[in-house]
Amino acid sequence: MPKVVVVGMGYVGIPAAALFADAEGFQVVGVQRRSKRSGWKIDMLNEGKNPIGGDEPGLDELVNRVVNEKKTFSVTDDISTCRDADAILLDVQTPTDADRIPRYESLREVAKSIGQHMRKGVLVVIESTVAPGTTEHIVKPILEEASGMKASEDFYLAFSYERVMVGRLIHNIVNLPRIAGGIDQKSTELAIELYRNIVKAEIYPTDALTAEISKVVENTYRDVNIAFANEVALVCESLGADCYEVRKLVNTLPNDPSNPSTNPVRNMHFPGAGVGGHCLPKDPWLLKYGLDTYGKFKFEPKVIMGSRHLNDWMPIHTADLIEEELKAKGKELAGSKICILGVAFLENSDDTRNSPSLTLYDELKKRGAEPVLHDPLVREFERPYTDNLDEAIISSDVIVLVTKHKEYAGLDFSQLAEKVSTPILVDGRNFYDEAMVREAGFAYRGVGKPKF
Repeated sequence: MPKVVVVGMGYVGIPAAALFADAEGFQVVGVQRRSKRSGWKIDMLNEGKNPIGGDEPGLDELVNRVVNEKKTFSVTDDISTCRDADAILLDVQTPTDADRIPRYESLREVAKSIGQHMRKGVLVVIESTVAPGTTEHIVKPILEEASGMKASEDFYLAFSYERVMVGRLIHNIVNLPRIAGGIDQKSTELAIELYRNIVKAEIYPTDALTAEISKVVENTYRDVNIAFANEVALVCESLGADCYEVRKLVNTLPNDPSNPSTNPVRNMHFPGAGVGGHCLPKDPWLLKYGLDTYGKFKFEPKVIMGSRHLNDWMPIHTADLIEEELKAKGKELAGSKICILGVAFLENSDDTRNSPSLTLYDELKKRGAEPVLHDPLVREFERPYTDNLDEAIISSDVIVLVTKHKEYAGLDFSQLAEKVSTPILVDGRNFYDEAMVREAGFAYRGVGKPKF
């Protein structure tokens, strides 16, 4: 029975491990540090319970099945389990720091530990998103030094990135095309052979560097498109037009495959109060870091970096809208209670990584306001928050919607008008019907919407 070890039990590692454990003939061991922040996942997973909160279709049932019924999946904090592994997947955190430099402490530490315990012939696959050049220049030398073995001869190494999205973890791993890039042809072939056990879609072969670039470019592409929508939203706000009406009209251009080179299709993205998550705020910086570190010539990717800066700034703009609406009511932002709806970066999720609500909260505090964060799903956050909606809303001067949780869809603004001190709504996601909100007695302001 082939043994797969998955190092890192997070949003990528858990569904990947569970899917391999559900495939015919596999035994899977997850490795997770017993840290204060994440160590609790070990016992929870070994009980057959899914630690990922929010709406993740099929994952609860899958984890329970492979742990309690098939008994093909278990989790440990002992990295020596790699000694008899046929394949080892690295799914550790690779964040960037305040200077936008990748923090590879976990990646380096895990690579060294794996190298000290892996056997000859093993396939090591990096699934964590990294800067281009990392597989060849960082992970490969660490594995060789720690193991005393030679890559491409004694062990094989590939980069094969995930395309997961919170709320669609299993669906995306199984049904989206996979990219497998090895440091040599044999590594690529072994990676493709491995992933064919869980991926139903096409698996595309390439080299490790190209795969690394493709991953960060995918997310950078989306980041740039969101920045374009945000910039158009600011243009519309300034001119007094509705960005969402503009978006609807722009996107009437149809998909016409008859002549691909002149296909008129447009797909303008949605603007909003900010961009969060593990990937979009980080991956453009990883791309730039790879360029700066390993590129043969230097230049500044202005479109990419300008887009990133604009998306980072959108929570600041949201704070400006809050302050403007308070002034229109004769109130100062300083001392005002601001109810921020949503801590998770994505609706119906508990994932708070790089949440724009954090930036908004800190900006409001800096301006002297009294922000209160609310979220019904999150387990922990860097700032104080509550899951009691009344506690957040009562006596507030502004309600600002940052995350479109379904729990917020049914808010009765007529009732809320009796609970707040000042009836103001700032809609950061175009979530509510403006006419309905105004009819309930609230002032309404939205990102990309004209001032009433």
